[in-house]
Amino acid sequence: MGKKGKKEKKLKGAEKTAAKMEKKVSKRSKREEEDLEALIAEFQSLDAKKTQVLETACPPPSPRLNASLCAHPEKDELILFGGEFFNGKKTFLYNELFFYNIKKNIWVKAEIPNPPPRRCAQQAVVVPQGGGQMWIFGGEFASPEGEQFYHYKDLWVLHLGTRTWEQIKDYIYYNDIHAFNLDTFTWSRLQPTGTGPCPRSACQMTPTPDGNGVIIYGGYSKTRAKKDVDKGTIHSDMFLLRREGKEEQEKWTWTRVNPSGVKPPPRSGFSLAVGPGGRALLFGGVCDEEDEESLEGDFFNDLYFYDINKNRWFPAQLKGSKSEKKKRRRGKKEEQTNETEGEKEEPQGPTEIIKEVMAEDGTVMTIKEVIPATQAEEDSEEEEEDEDGEEEEAAAMAPLVEPCPRSSAMATVKHSKLYLYGGMFEVGDRQFTLSDLYSLDLHKMDQWDVLVEMDPKTQEWLEESESEDEEAKGGDEEEDGEEEEDSEEESEEDADHPPVKAGEALADYQTRTEKYWLGLARANMGPDAKEKKVQKVGHAMAKVFFEDQE
Repeated sequence: MGKKGKKEKKLKGAEKTAAKMEKKVSKRSKREEEDLEALIAEFQSLDAKKTQVLETACPPPSPRLNASLCAHPEKDELILFGGEFFNGKKTFLYNELFFYNIKKNIWVKAEIPNPPPRRCAQQAVVVPQGGGQMWIFGGEFASPEGEQFYHYKDLWVLHLGTRTWEQIKDYIYYNDIHAFNLDTFTWSRLQPTGTGPCPRSACQMTPTPDGNGVIIYGGYSKTRAKKDVDKGTIHSDMFLLRREGKEEQEKWTWTRVNPSGVKPPPRSGFSLAVGPGGRALLFGGVCDEEDEESLEGDFFNDLYFYDINKNRWFPAQLKGSKSEKKKRRRGKKEEQTNETEGEKEEPQGPTEIIKEVMAEDGTVMTIKEVIPATQAEEDSEEEEEDEDGEEEEAAAMAPLVEPCPRSSAMATVKHSKLYLYGGMFEVGDRQFTLSDLYSLDLHKMDQWDVLVEMDPKTQEWLEESESEDEEAKGGDEEEDGEEEEDSEEESEEDADHPPVKAGEALADYQTRTEKYWLGLARANMGPDAKEKKVQKVGHAMAKVFFEDQE
């Protein structure tokens, strides 16, 4: 068998192993004594079996949100890591790593040994040091049923030049302001003067053009209101954290910033990226309208620029494609205006275009796009004057394509182009997680380009109203069939762990195999983990394995 065949076989085996682990995790999540740390450690034990780097061309990543999307500091590539997907019944977490080649429009999946555990909503940043690095901090892991959550406080770096992951363990985690030194790999706690932002989540940060400050904008928090009801607050305030001085004499100061211009309406879940010319770009988001009994969200697909140097917000306006015929039409329009002096037409309002996309289960998703009045009028004039049916002219003046309204999308800028990937929106009680990819030339500002279209077949949603009995029955039948098919693979996998003897009790098994499970837990958690925590995870892993053998 050739090298290509061996790689394909390894990938298929890894996919089957991951699918088996998902089924096992789904069963364990229903048990009251589930230990998330044990599940994370078991996932890490699977990742630890990867011994070499494998990179293969692949289809676009599956739908997800709260992943990290970064621009490669040296190559024309985008880097996608992690994320989550919820299908109405079950939550999936990922630690997959993808590279997107901008020029070739090709996705590549990279399997690199010892990656960070599965997670979503982590912070990520890329730097050019050492041939290029992507740093990952924190994030969240959830049980498949969404009943338990684990919040990471670890720090990882992906060395892009050597394709290796490295966990940085020399750090202290607090809910304050910290700086990380890329030369010494150490954290330092900042003590800024002035009044900074109130405690919050989901705020966004962007550096100032001079590199001596950071802008913090927005966020979300909850407070206890009357009748013991939590009330959500969407923050739209802005702060500047500025550094003065150098090295040991540097000082940090908080300043409240009050931008001018047309500000974005209040929202959370928006995307922020650093653009050229000292500007930050804000796209989309959601504004939740809450009352005591319901929660409804208004999703956005608008784009705003924040000029950091001028401290000013302004909305982005797409110009649309231009043609020579359009210029000639302007001359004709002026002549017609002179001939019909005194006659005025009433201004036309914006035009709403409705698109319907049918998912695989038959559900119809309705996506609305609003074209400004000026663009709609130009399109109407073009239809009247272009009766000759020239295809090029018709294509040039077609309605502008835009990403549908969404929140939690991933955004980054490379070569003065804004790239927007994925996210989610809701229709009633159903959540749609997207996998489309758009780009926008920030110099031309003419139109969005669709690089990857949304595939309706990727939309999966399970209604909570389905009968639990039918689900259990169907699940048992499916599991029985799958267990028969995978019996040989399970035997090979279980052979790696100490077997359970006939009639052996759990306590006896844990005592007999304690050394093995503690060693496995220590290997997964690292030499710096506390002994008490290692023992807890080791005992939990032994219990999970024991119960699977019953």
